[in-house]
Amino acid sequence: MFSDGLVNLYTRDIEAGLRFYGELLGFKETFRTPLTGIPTHVEFRVGGFTLGLGTVAAAKRAHGITAAPGSPAVALVFWTDNVDRTFDHLRAAGVPVVQPPHDTGNNNRNALLRDPDGNLVEIISKRS
Repeated sequence: MFSDGLVNLYTRDIEAGLRFYGELLGFKETFRTPLTGIPTHVEFRVGGFTLGLGTVAAAKRAHGITAAPGSPAVALVFWTDNVDRTFDHLRAAGVPVVQPPHDTGNNNRNALLRDPDGNLVEIISKRS
């Protein structure tokens, strides 16, 4: 019945989202519309995961909904080879910290940050 999917986040500032997900996290941009000027929708790939960013204005125009970016009902979780090193890089770039790296169950090490719209972003790696 279904062939594929993605998570789409609505954003107040798509250019800040492009910097965060594209430049800081290094995700590969795979789609954008429109192709010139400030986009209203962009998609990134990391591993087998697709993340979409759409503007609040596009959500209103296309779907008639009022999007509320940053609501804490979801966390985007991304695996990294070294959570401490990745955390230090993101913190130095000014990414808001929720919780610094800490050991959790299953031999994991996690940290929580916020993207430019306040969405929770959890980074995780196995402890060395």
